Amino acid sequence: MPTYQASCHCGAIRFRFTSDALTTGRRCNCSICVRKGAIWSASYYRAGAVELLTGADAFAVYTFGDRDVHHCFCKTCGIAPFTRIAGLPDDYDGQAQLGDFRINLGCVEGLDHDALDVSMLDGRSL
Repeated sequence: MPTYQASCHCGAIRFRFTSDALTTGRRCNCSICVRKGAIWSASYYRAGAVELLTGADAFAVYTFGDRDVHHCFCKTCGIAPFTRIAGLPDDYDGQAQLGDFRINLGCVEGLDHDALDVSMLDGRSL
């Protein structure tokens, strides 16, 4: 399984993660993701698959709505390299677990975003 390197724009936050080959992504239509314009990983990644190399003190967290997702961003350049699952509704039956990551694929080094098969995630309805 490949290991991918990723970072925010200024490099203050650097991380790596293991994943199957990245060929797909997701755009979310929630109010924050539409404004970010990010292509997110199609899958969630367990905490053990993501290793923060630098920047534990460089990122800030924004939450809104039900506060189930931590939108993490760099305090210096503002780029949002990942989100983390902070809570799950009682009636949730999906694949995400507490602490899971969703990666902003725009932060992955060497990834051709134009080659990704990108589908929509209806975050407005969550």
